[in-house]
Formats: sequence, C-alpha cells, structure tokens
Amino acid sequence: MARTEEKIRATGLASGAALDTAPRRRRPWVGRYFFMPTLLAIVLFFTFVSMARRDKDTVEKKRLDLNYILARTQEHLELTVVSTLIVLAVAIPFGIFLTRHFARPVTPFAIAVFNVGQAVPTIGLMVLFAIHWDIGFTPTVVALAAYTTLPVLRNTMVGLTQVDASVIESARGMGMTKRQVLTRIELPLAVPVMMAGLRTALTINVGTATLGAFIGAGGLGALIVSGFSSNHPYITIIGGILVAVLALLVDYVAGIAEDILRPKGL
Repeated sequence: MARTEEKIRATGLASGAALDTAPRRRRPWVGRYFFMPTLLAIVLFFTFVSMARRDKDTVEKKRLDLNYILARTQEHLELTVVSTLIVLAVAIPFGIFLTRHFARPVTPFAIAVFNVGQAVPTIGLMVLFAIHWDIGFTPTVVALAAYTTLPVLRNTMVGLTQVDASVIESARGMGMTKRQVLTRIELPLAVPVMMAGLRTALTINVGTATLGAFIGAGGLGALIVSGFSSNHPYITIIGGILVAVLALLVDYVAGIAEDILRPKGL
C-alpha cells in the first residue's frame, strides 16, 4: 500500500501536479488583449489620414502609395519570419544540446561563438554577406539570424536548467526515458522562458530588417532610405511609424502565443 502511494505521488510530481501547490497565476486581463491593437489601429488611422490630406509631390505619391507600402510590408514580414525560423531551427537544438551533462565542457566555447554574431554590427554582417552572396534577400536573412540567435539560445538554456531536478528524478524513477523526460517534462516547463527569448528575437528582427534596404532587400526600410536619399523627411517619418507599429504588433501576437503555450499552473 505504501509503495502504491509513493508511486501516485511520483506520478503527480512528474505530470506537473505538484505545481498546483504554488500560487495560481492570475488569468490575463482580457482588456489588455484589446488595448494594443486598438492603439495601433488609431495610430495607423491618423497616419493614413495625414497621408491622404497631404499635398504630395511625384516622389511622395510613388513612395506613399498604398500598394507600394503593402508590398514593402510583405517583404519586411518575409525577412522577419524566415530569419526567425532559422534562429529557432538553430538555437533550440543547440540550447538543448548544451544543457546536457556530456556537453557542459564545450558550453562556454559555444556561447562565445554565438556572442560573435551579436557583437558584430548587423549592417557590417549584411555588407560582408552581400559581397559573398550578392545583394538582396539571402544576406539580410542570414545577418538577422546571426544577430538574434543568442537571445533564443540563452533563454532555451535558462528555461531548461531551471527545471526542478526533483521533478526530473521522479520522472526517471517512473521509467521515463531521457527523451521522454525532455519532451514531456523539461521543454513544457521551459516554454515561458523560451517564448520570452522568441519575443525578443522577433522584435529585434523587425527593427533590424530595415537595414536590409541598404543592400536591396526591400522592406519598410526602403521608405526610410528613400526619404533620406531624396530629401523627403515626411516619407522617412511614415516609414519609421510603420516599422514601429509592425514591431509592436509582432510583439503583441507573440505575447498571445506565450499565454496560450504556457503550461497550466505556471
């Protein structure tokens, strides 16, 4: 009978039931889900009203055309999404690998290598890659991925290492394999910290992708660059507003995903 009770307690611990004793996380206030999109919608409304009422010259008519803006926004999103997917494909497996006991000796060297990507200015990486690959989409995506891999890698490692060792030992005592412990216990509990790293990477990518316009990658940075080059500050201001709105919108969507993916009880 005693062994049965111990097994039940171990089962509850491995499945996360022991976390029920912790203070329950309050449900997010529903109003906050509406505040940000409402604010961004108001900003966009007044921005486009200003554009519609302005007496534009030939350059402004071309650069501030709705179809042109939508095309540059699509390019900006493509740069952001593709570079972020590359970051996830590289950072999460490496983060898992570096938290395993057999990989501890190489962890400092691996972190130092990934630090290089963030230490070097992104525009410098873009220029170097553009020389190697030609200008356009590819060098921009690779430079963005190199620059934002470290936050996701670090958060993956932190999220995995902060999992209570007793939870892992209990799961192993139930007969779970190392892979099962990783996929069923460690990764789900590390999701909140990992998602924080992903939100950081997404926001950085949206802002930094504007530099891709300097090497022919397009995006909303094309508005900012064309405004500077043609001495039309209004175009530059509109481009800056649109980039800021897009960054806040991406962060907002990532925040909702974080709330949805967060395990119950955390």
